[in-house]
Amino acid sequence: MELKFITEPQLDTSLMTCPACGEEKRIWIHSQKERRLRCGRCNRTFAETQGSPLFRLHYPQWLVVVVLSLLAHGCPVQAIVFAFGLDERTVSAWHERAGRHAQRVQEQVVCQGRIETTQIQADELCVKMQRGRVWIATAVCVFSRLFIWGEVDAQRNSGLVQRVVEQVWMALKRSGPLLWVTDGFGAWAKAVAQVFREPIRTGKRGRPPLQLWPQLAFVQVIKHKAGKQLVSVSHRLLHGSWEAACQCLVCSQTQLGRFNTAYVERLNASLRTWLPALARRSRTPARCQDRLRTALFWTGCVYNFCQIHASLQGTPAMAADITSDVWSVRELLLCFSIRPKSLHAIL
Repeated sequence: MELKFITEPQLDTSLMTCPACGEEKRIWIHSQKERRLRCGRCNRTFAETQGSPLFRLHYPQWLVVVVLSLLAHGCPVQAIVFAFGLDERTVSAWHERAGRHAQRVQEQVVCQGRIETTQIQADELCVKMQRGRVWIATAVCVFSRLFIWGEVDAQRNSGLVQRVVEQVWMALKRSGPLLWVTDGFGAWAKAVAQVFREPIRTGKRGRPPLQLWPQLAFVQVIKHKAGKQLVSVSHRLLHGSWEAACQCLVCSQTQLGRFNTAYVERLNASLRTWLPALARRSRTPARCQDRLRTALFWTGCVYNFCQIHASLQGTPAMAADITSDVWSVRELLLCFSIRPKSLHAIL
């Protein structure tokens, strides 16, 4: 019996773009066997996988898709090497390719000012590496559970969170009230105050002055502990008003409650489950920050576009109105060569 993921679908020229001239309508099939196409404008031929991580890989396409699907869900590299007879360096190279592609998808699909939300949560995650510890900062949209951006740095400083806040600013539509909730780390409030500013148009010459976004409410959730035991939780309002913050809380959370960072902590728990290097007691700690960063984006991108959440009855990208259906891992890898039907009208 032939497995479903081994069969390759027929070429669909209506969803393809010529990498040379950008033509979309006049694309013809040049070779179904070799999976090559021809552009009717520039008369050039190109591979179906050109511009994707699958381009010029001398392995069956289904094998690469299966391996990357396993890596996105925490399967150890040693198990993949043993099961498929691959070289460890080959698997690592595929993982890095997919991670760089996933970061591009996040930049050009998610962080394009299309997300409309009323609450953002952000947090930091400490990770043990072979040569010390690093910090991962992540931001998530509460209503859709969408992973917006993540950064890796050796220090838990303002530069780490500044890069995350800048990408969140690029992803939002900047219309309507917004609630930002973090823990007691003060760098988040400083970064948000520097990035979430709008110019005041006075009609005078020169650069207009900047003011903090008036519809922004920033709340810190501070946990007080005695040793390792949690004693109490307090809330601190740094920007905005309590009335606006409570209104955003009611609109964004399906289950009403107090201000918390539960959604971003749940995302961090999923990352620890799916990334072997993030496990608290791992035999495979990360070797360098670049590989950890590419693995973070690949897992986060699969989480956004391919993973169905029971509470959402779809993927986070569907809940955020970025896509209209669930993507397969193959469609995610071919995002910029074969446009998925749910994204064809957006790009």
